[in-house]
Amino acid sequence: MITLVLGGTRSGKSAVAERLVAGVAGPVTYVATGTETDADMAARIAAHRARRPAGWATVECGAELVGALRAVVGTALVDALGTWLAAVPAFAVDTAGLCQALLARHGDTVVVSEEVGMGVHPASVVGRQFRDALGELNQAVAAVADRTLLVVAGQVLLAGPASPARGAAGSAGRWAGA
Repeated sequence: MITLVLGGTRSGKSAVAERLVAGVAGPVTYVATGTETDADMAARIAAHRARRPAGWATVECGAELVGALRAVVGTALVDALGTWLAAVPAFAVDTAGLCQALLARHGDTVVVSEEVGMGVHPASVVGRQFRDALGELNQAVAAVADRTLLVVAGQVLLAGPASPARGAAGSAGRWAGA
């Protein structure tokens, strides 16, 4: 099962994703795309590390998400698409490769991403390019996901089942309650 968890800054999206995989039997791998670029990012990464159970493996992949995801066995939690996108020059990520890797996985996958289209209109060209690229990336992942959840102020909303090609199986799956 592929679950996409979307939310704005400090919405609780990562915590929701962590709860979704917390009770899963078998190996869980946290696939981290963020890297320590400054003191603030280091503090954010440390907070995420502190929340994770000791039994979870962690892969810090940075911009190499597709390859890292293909190597993960068992359940994968990817956090987050926005930091992956930001790490790649001109925001030119391999969206098709990511979607293929997600569909080819034998384990469940929870993908966290930032919802940036409902916020303030970016003042810079680069800000608008990032927002647009992330919106397109989120749409592509949602199209292959079994379900998409939107997290607002810590509350989980079912944003919709998968596209007609994937069916609506995700709405009644093992992770129905977040």
